[in-house]
Amino acid sequence: MQSNFMNMMPLCKVLVVVLFAWAPASCLAQVETGAGAANKAHFAKGSGSPDDSMVLMRGGSIQMGIDAAEISQFEKIFGIPDPQLFQDEAPKHRVTVDHFYIDKYLVTNKQFKSFTDANPEWQPGRFPPQLDNGNYLKHWTTPAALATKANHPTVNVNWYAAMAYCRWAGKRLPSEAEWEFAARGGLDVIFPWGNEPADKTRANYGDSGLGITSPVGTYPPNPAGLFDMAGNVWQFLLDEWKPYPSTSRNSPAPAGKRALDSTEFLKVKTRRVIRGGSFGGAPVNVWVEYRDSHPPNGSREFVGFRCAK
Repeated sequence: MQSNFMNMMPLCKVLVVVLFAWAPASCLAQVETGAGAANKAHFAKGSGSPDDSMVLMRGGSIQMGIDAAEISQFEKIFGIPDPQLFQDEAPKHRVTVDHFYIDKYLVTNKQFKSFTDANPEWQPGRFPPQLDNGNYLKHWTTPAALATKANHPTVNVNWYAAMAYCRWAGKRLPSEAEWEFAARGGLDVIFPWGNEPADKTRANYGDSGLGITSPVGTYPPNPAGLFDMAGNVWQFLLDEWKPYPSTSRNSPAPAGKRALDSTEFLKVKTRRVIRGGSFGGAPVNVWVEYRDSHPPNGSREFVGFRCAK
């Protein structure tokens, strides 16, 4: 959903929903989540890649999104009496993904520093100004400041930088369908950890009270062994921001593979999908179905990424 407030505020849904309170836990038991589970006949819990930094997700099909008739149910679950905030999650549709690997952890400052050391054109102060909003790596003020958050997710990076990092690492950004498939961990759940309400033991979100990023892996992983699939920072994905289709489809991951062989991604101007919520978000933001968009040049302190291949 595009911002109806100020152009400088790209995440209108995020900014709105933090005003609302979490619905009582009893409400969760009354409603079956509108998103279908990962097809359990095709899902197997991920196994580590050779360097143990990624998890193998065995492909299959999931139902993404919710039906328009279910919006009122989710208004009750999250205590948000505003159906417009749930319209981007409709309609429900089936998506099929192939086998893929996905990073266990968000990309950290330390890892991104290795990338900029190897690629000086992506260092602070050298990034093309036309491809950024002016916030690129602004938190890297001193070596000491960087060292104290070496294991925190890298932020103040835009979609172009995320794409370039993934290309350098021999990987790519996950598609939106792959991300949700992995976040669910093979279960039909409301959150990556299950249907229990969000609290400060499960994720770094608004009610956790931190108000800042936390080291990757601080909170328990989901059933697939993936960390921070809810909270900490929003995650840039491969996909252009579009309304959901009404028919079944395959994940657009091959487009991400093609992007590894060129610099065509630097020509992208359209908003990109982000998922997962952040340290400043409300419970609805860490809902496994919740989706939002961000401009590709939008380096912000609450947006990072992880890689897939």
